[in-house]
Amino acid sequence: MPVNSEDIEKDDSPVVVGEALQTLEEIMADENSLWTKITQPRLEVLLKGHDDYLKGLLGSKRASLKFLDMSYLDLSGRDLTQADCTGARCEHATMEETILRAANFYAADLRFVSFIGADLSRADLRGACLRGVDFTGANLTEADMRDGLLMKSVERGELMPIMAESESATLDRAILKEADLTGAKVSNAFVVQTDLSDANLRNARFVRADLSYANFTGAVLDGADFTEANLTGAIFHGAVLSRTILDNAVLENANLTGAIMETVDLEHVDVSAAHLPKHVAKLDRELQDILADHAKWLNSGGSEGVQANFTEVNMAGYDLREVNLAAADFSYSILKDAKLSTGNFMMCDFCFADMRNIDLTGCDFRGAKLQRANLSGAKLTGARFDGLPVGSRGGGMWPANLQFAKLRGAELSGVDFSNANLEGADLSNSDLRLADLRGAKLVDADFTNADLAGAKLKTADLRGVKGFPRD
Repeated sequence: MPVNSEDIEKDDSPVVVGEALQTLEEIMADENSLWTKITQPRLEVLLKGHDDYLKGLLGSKRASLKFLDMSYLDLSGRDLTQADCTGARCEHATMEETILRAANFYAADLRFVSFIGADLSRADLRGACLRGVDFTGANLTEADMRDGLLMKSVERGELMPIMAESESATLDRAILKEADLTGAKVSNAFVVQTDLSDANLRNARFVRADLSYANFTGAVLDGADFTEANLTGAIFHGAVLSRTILDNAVLENANLTGAIMETVDLEHVDVSAAHLPKHVAKLDRELQDILADHAKWLNSGGSEGVQANFTEVNMAGYDLREVNLAAADFSYSILKDAKLSTGNFMMCDFCFADMRNIDLTGCDFRGAKLQRANLSGAKLTGARFDGLPVGSRGGGMWPANLQFAKLRGAELSGVDFSNANLEGADLSNSDLRLADLRGAKLVDADFTNADLAGAKLKTADLRGVKGFPRD
């Protein structure tokens, strides 16, 4: 609700809070009570004053929202840089796209707050209750989410802890999808069943944090510190654990299949109870027998032989050139540096597979599933990802699915991506010269520094494309 300047200058009327009457000055100064309810119009007055403070206007003051009850209120799109929200109650408040740089939320109740797209860089979130909070797309660079406890003076000078109904310093069931937590500190905090999928957690500190059953799917964990953290049941599908520190972390039932982690030092962590890919040499059957049975299965239309299943199998560096493994399952497998050129992989499942630096020159991937596969640095010159005819004549086409696949620096010249699904795919620094992208779904794909000379893009869906050259 907008507030005009005259109302701000003249409004000394009391604010009704239940049966109590308080002026704005009293609301802002009263730190000895618990939470004081404030309405949206009154909040707008405080926010207007903070706007003036940020503009450097004479007599203006930084917003002090200490111990205010702002539950269910809307602060979206505002600039609250350096605002003081110590001990504030903000349950179910909306702060989408709000600028909260260096804001103080020490011991605040932030349960179920929507911080979608908000800037919380260098914010103080120590001791805050973050249960069910939505940090989707938020910037939490260098934010401090460690434990903290707020105390209040009571009778006889004794101190009483102030906290939300839930325990403080928790991220219980929070959503941090695609959030940037570069350098964030979350030591000793609880991050139970939290969705951290696609989050940028580069150099974040999770020392002794409880991350039980957290979902790190697709997260960037480069340099993150999980020393003594509880990662029981955590999911790391497609996550990048480059230089990640796991010293003395608990990884019981943690699922690390599909994760990139060859640079992780595992000397000081027990991975015996974690779920890891198994090497192809340790399978119950010889590789050649598996390939022979798959050939029988294909040639007989499934009546003989056995379909090849390489899910969660480490086949890094293997040479399987010109093989026909159509409809085989390679999900969560490791195929880094393998040689599979001119192979037939129609209708295969490569979801979450590690296919970095693989040679797939001239391969047929029509109708294949490659969601979240990592093909960075792969050689795919002349490969096919176009639609596979379905059923009888006129039955339509089954396109290849590369949603959120990583193809950074890949050789993709002359590749047929017509009608393929590349939504959210990372094609940065790739060679796409003469590639056919007609009719492809490229929504939110990243083409930063990609070479698109001679590429065909007619009827491609370019909504939200990043780094795309514009005429």
